[in-house]
Amino acid sequence: MALTDGSLSSIKGFLRTLSPVDQVGADARAAMLATRSIKTASKRWAIDMAISMIDLTTLEGADTDGKVKAICNKAIRPDPSDPTVPHVGAICVYNDMVSIARKHLDASGGHDIPVAAVSTAFPSGRASLEVKERDTKDAIANGATEIDMVIDRGAFLSGDLEKVFSEIVYIKSLCEGKAHLKVILETGELVTYDNVRKASFLAMAAGADFIKTSTGKVSPAATPPVVLVMLEAVRDYYQMTGERIGVKPAGGIRTTKDAIKQLVLVKETAGDEWLNPELFRIGASALLNDLLMQRKKLTSGHYEGPNYVTLD
Repeated sequence: MALTDGSLSSIKGFLRTLSPVDQVGADARAAMLATRSIKTASKRWAIDMAISMIDLTTLEGADTDGKVKAICNKAIRPDPSDPTVPHVGAICVYNDMVSIARKHLDASGGHDIPVAAVSTAFPSGRASLEVKERDTKDAIANGATEIDMVIDRGAFLSGDLEKVFSEIVYIKSLCEGKAHLKVILETGELVTYDNVRKASFLAMAAGADFIKTSTGKVSPAATPPVVLVMLEAVRDYYQMTGERIGVKPAGGIRTTKDAIKQLVLVKETAGDEWLNPELFRIGASALLNDLLMQRKKLTSGHYEGPNYVTLD
């Protein structure tokens, strides 16, 4: 069931029907869920699930071919000494590194690991539609099967919802049948939870396969209350339309404890159906090392030395 007919009036009309977010309630619920503990027997499962959900990311101006290939190796075999460790959910790189990542993954046994490209003038989203189109087409042509696009926050905050909506619709049309579309809201710039909820529904109605918190370049990023609001949005959207949309928090998730908090949020808000890499991803670079250290501790009973994991 479509929520709008694509016109500006129908989009605004639908968004006006959204109930406001109880900020105090969202903060309190996120804080309460953060105190949940899990049994040791479940921790191994949670760690492996978190590893399988990671979009292993390198988005630096100093990225090199060698660094991208090293990240790909780690994505395929996060712990070379333990083949039971699952591979990550995806590799996330800049457009010009997509081909390098795709070719190296394919040559190294990583055929099942998708490459995500940050496109549409990442991280600002400030470029002409023609530039965003070329950005997206180049990424897909070079092997990206996931596109992480950024919305124009200036347009959203100034009320030009039609521009934001139409750009997502157009980028989605370029991805159709070729790549999944993740829409980055940059929640740290949206100011209020109401705006996060509104932007979430706008992106989903426009065709997003995933809604993503942040570029990782703006703080605050994937705070628990913001992720909670977005998970409530995908849950409500599913109840309205029967369509499940994924969520990707990114930015500031660095420890196993952080990752497990995210999994608890997913389970208690959206439900068990979202506890898989098809519907929940975590954008991170440093997180994988901590998950591997914690996983090893569960097996050996002690922490390994600092040389156990690679420095990325």
